[in-house]
This record gives sequence, C-alpha cells and structure tokens, in this order.
Amino acid sequence: MKRYFAAALALGLAAMLVHVPSASAAAAVSQQQADELTASYMYLTQDFYQKVDSQNVLNGEHTGIVALLKTEGIKDPKISEPHASADDVNNVRELQHEVGEAVAQYGSKISTTKIAYAAISGVIGSVKDRYTVFLDPKSFAELNEGLDGTSFGGVGLTYSIDDTTKNIRVENVIIDGPSDRGGLRPDDEISAIDDKAVKDIISGAPLDLQQSRIQKLLRGDPGTKVKLAIIRADAPIDPVTITRDTIKPPSVFAKLLPGDIGYAQLSVFGQNTGSELNAALNRLQAQGAKAYVLDLRYNGGGYLNSAIDVSSKFIPTGPIVTVKSRAGQSTEYDAENIAVAPRPLAVLVNAYTASASEITAGAIEDSGVGTLIGTKTFGKGVVQTIFPLRDGSAVKITTARYYTPNGHDINTIGIQPQIEAEIPKGTKIRPGYPDDDPQLSKAISFLQGKMASLAGSNTTAAAAMAPQVH
Repeated sequence: MKRYFAAALALGLAAMLVHVPSASAAAAVSQQQADELTASYMYLTQDFYQKVDSQNVLNGEHTGIVALLKTEGIKDPKISEPHASADDVNNVRELQHEVGEAVAQYGSKISTTKIAYAAISGVIGSVKDRYTVFLDPKSFAELNEGLDGTSFGGVGLTYSIDDTTKNIRVENVIIDGPSDRGGLRPDDEISAIDDKAVKDIISGAPLDLQQSRIQKLLRGDPGTKVKLAIIRADAPIDPVTITRDTIKPPSVFAKLLPGDIGYAQLSVFGQNTGSELNAALNRLQAQGAKAYVLDLRYNGGGYLNSAIDVSSKFIPTGPIVTVKSRAGQSTEYDAENIAVAPRPLAVLVNAYTASASEITAGAIEDSGVGTLIGTKTFGKGVVQTIFPLRDGSAVKITTARYYTPNGHDINTIGIQPQIEAEIPKGTKIRPGYPDDDPQLSKAISFLQGKMASLAGSNTTAAAAMAPQVH
C-alpha cells in the first residue's frame, strides 16, 4: 500500500505546485515533467532504504542540471542554489523552480526534456547508491527486455560458430520450440541452411557480421520454413525442415547430462523463470534425472518473486528470504509448497552470481537441500523497486535489504560456496558441457558420489529388511 500512496501523494503535490504563482519560472516545464520530478522526489524520500537528507536531494538536482549545461557547452551556468526545509511542499517548489530557471535561461539551446531528466537523475543520484538510478525510456525498455525478453520469428535455439569446422554448433534448444519439435539436440552441428554451406555464408566476414548473416537466415516470419543440414556425433543425418514460430528467448535452458544428471542453466530471474524451470524439471524427471545441477553463474538477478518461485522448486517448506525496510519492518517469504521430489542438488555460483541469484543460492545453502560449488558470489544484498513514470522512464530505488533464512547479511560480502572450484585463468568454458566446463565437471563428480552413497544406503536398508535364511 505504501508505494501506491506515495505515487498518489506525489502527483497531487505536482498538480498543486505547478499552478503556484511564485513558481512561474516552472511554467516552461510541462505538467507531466513537473509530475515526474515531484514523484521522483517523493519516491526517493519515502521509499529509499535509508533516511534521506532533503538538502542533499536538492543539491543533487542542482549538480545534475549544472553538469548537463556544462556538457552542452555552457561554460559558467548561472543557476541559483535551492534551499531545503522540513516541508516537502516547499522542497518540491524549490526543485521545480530550479528546473524552470534552467529552462528559462537555456531552453533555447537545450531541450526541456534533457533538463528535466538531468534534474530527476540528480535527485535520484543524490543518495550515492549504485543501484538507485533514473532510467530514461530507452534504458527502462532495455531493462525490461533484459529481464523478460522480446519476441521474434525464429527456430528456437542458441548457437556458436565452431572454430575448426566453421559450422554452427547448437548450444541450447528451447523446450517445445521449433528446433526441439524438429528433433535437434545440443551439440548438433548445422552445416548448411537452405542448401547454403555455413562456411560459405560466413566466409571472409568478421565475427559480428558472421553472426548477423546466420541470424538473418535462421530468423523469419512465423509459419515459414527453413531447411537445415545436420551433423550429429561427427556423422551427417537426414536434413531437417523447421517451421519457424514466435520465439520469446527463455531464461532457462535444460538438458539431461550423462549419468542421469539434470542440468538447468538460469540466465536471469524474469517473470516467467519459475514456470520455465517447472517445465524443464518436469521434462528432466520424465527423462529419469536422479540428481540436478542448477547453474546460477553469470546470472545477475531479477525479480524477487522469481527467486522465491525458483527456490521453492527445491525447498519444500520454510523461509526463503527475509526483507527489511527502512522502517525496520521485516517480511519473511516462505517456500510455496511446490517442490519437486528431492534429489541430490549442486548449485554452481561465481563472482557474477548476484541479487536474486544469491537469494536462491543462500536459501538452498541454509535449508540444506543442496550444495554450492564454484567461487564466492557478488554480494548484492539489497532490493530495488522500480517506479515507472508517465513518459516511459522510471526510477529504480533501493528500498530494502534482504537476509538469508539463517539471518546472514551478504551485502558487499557474498556467499562462500561449500566446495571451491576455480576456473583456470585463460580457460574458455562452454557452460553445460562437462568436458569444457571444469566447475560443472566438479559438480558432476560431487553428485555421482552423493548418488553412490544413497544407492549404498538403500542397499544396506534393503538387506536389513530382507528375509533371513537359517
């Protein structure tokens, strides 16, 4: 409720202030820009996870505007400095006056939007928190696309170009996507697209252009077809004709590794990651998975709810994470009772495992349902809330800290895995391929030992219960 109340209050203040006669300098600023500046101030001062000094906020706006003016070639900007009070109405008036003054003096040279954005950026940046930032419409759209992806027509696979054969090597196949339905598998090689040899398609082109040429041939309108020549285990098989479909890049790639070990790699914690992981685990179970590797390396995080969903697939009951706000209010999020049947579990982590990834890693470690393998995680133990603004921009504000189920604060500290596994410097790895991934190889060895131990225990228990012949 607090978030929505703040938004309503902010917009109400803006509507009141832009019509105040003493703020006439702000008349050059649109109603929407005034609303957005006011809303940003209110979100920051009410929701930032630490107490905010109003004068610092006003100083931040001044600094932001002056920096913009200098960047735009104004050598000595003349903008009066704002003065804060205990009254938010007065502080918002000061913010708007500052923007209005800059627009009045320099608006003929610099767009009002640029000045308004510089002001909001300065306000948000005043707390000097690396995760609390203003996002212009383009940056906000890119953030959403990074978390939730965008749709296109294609065949539903990821690939690399093999340095030796110059063929396309299939890295991952999207579950239930066109390539999956067509029978393609990870590690297949595509030697020709519509009867054009891949090596001829990429011949003489730099790497980025090679990728562009291949992408242009693999993608296309849903319903169209593309013919692929396939090499599997170094031997050609019959060509496959794939009917392109609408593809939304998944955040989960999964496959069954030798030894009946299910592997699931999460690239981000997006809106659909929980449901994608559920589908992946269902398929791995149907294929006979007896253990799991959850790969959280290079996963910078995402949504808190997604971390809870993912964690709940392995943790049947109990706490996942505790979130503490500035007011000291603690909210504990518990497992959702959706866990799969328990199996030995290894979680791969490294220095790029951050935020929501660390929530999941910490929950799995503290609950004892799995073992972390790799190197120490990034150490981002704070939660951000995104507040969209009316023009497509947004402010992202650190609103709380989080703690693992055992009460550990990992911010700037990270999580130390139970089993250390370094990647030798200079080693180029292929995540998901044990022969080219030392950390995954370590996880597999660990799980094989776990499975052998469980099998031995079951054998002993069965012998103890068996009828004895005398």
